[in-house]
Amino acid sequence: MGTTQLESVPEPKYQHLKTVIGEALDSDFAVGEILPNERELAARFGVARATLRQALEQLELEGRLQRRRGVGTTVAPPRVGVDVSTAQHSWPGVGDETWQPQDSASDVVPAAVARVLETEPGERVHIVRRLRVTQGQPVAAELLYVPAASVPGLSAIDAPAGPARARTVLRELQHLALDGQDRSVELGSARADDAKELDRLPGAPVLVVTTRYLSEGRTAAVSVATYRADTCRLTFGDSVDLVMAS
Repeated sequence: MGTTQLESVPEPKYQHLKTVIGEALDSDFAVGEILPNERELAARFGVARATLRQALEQLELEGRLQRRRGVGTTVAPPRVGVDVSTAQHSWPGVGDETWQPQDSASDVVPAAVARVLETEPGERVHIVRRLRVTQGQPVAAELLYVPAASVPGLSAIDAPAGPARARTVLRELQHLALDGQDRSVELGSARADDAKELDRLPGAPVLVVTTRYLSEGRTAAVSVATYRADTCRLTFGDSVDLVMAS
């Protein structure tokens, strides 16, 4: 990676720098290789570290770079295609081994989730945490919110805390008739808990997939799944393949 003159470039400095670094990633670096530190890169390109960070953040958002805890910034492998299609007309936990149940607890949900679930303020619901693993790597962390009314047969003593309790909630949910589901995708920032599970830094760009499960004319459950934006290529059905990038 050589130096370059940026002063006369009409576009924002960080955009031009992003292009220069991107070309160097293709020619001079291998997947998984660690980039020089920010101080060295800023000096090499004659830019402020703030400008460099903007360029690196854009490359990370595009899936070209990864920031890894205790390692630094590395060249990212190609994104993995992850199916988030609504074509699978089934409850979470049915015939899908890519999601691994982690735990379940009863707690009050955020106000935004409570509004979708149409629960009373302060009402406790079941919260199932699952982890999605693709090719041996965690790519998404999910919180599934299930009101008590959706699983009336669930007893507090049905299963101890942990994966067994999570599986019990999922089994009880399947007793309902699933009328349909709707789904949305938006860009977000990794919360501390999700970042830890996904080996990301807090605040790193993520893709948030929210799914609402409908039964008997009401919302029976809501899933909020956080996907790694640097390694995931979200796909929607068999015929559409969308690359989620900035």
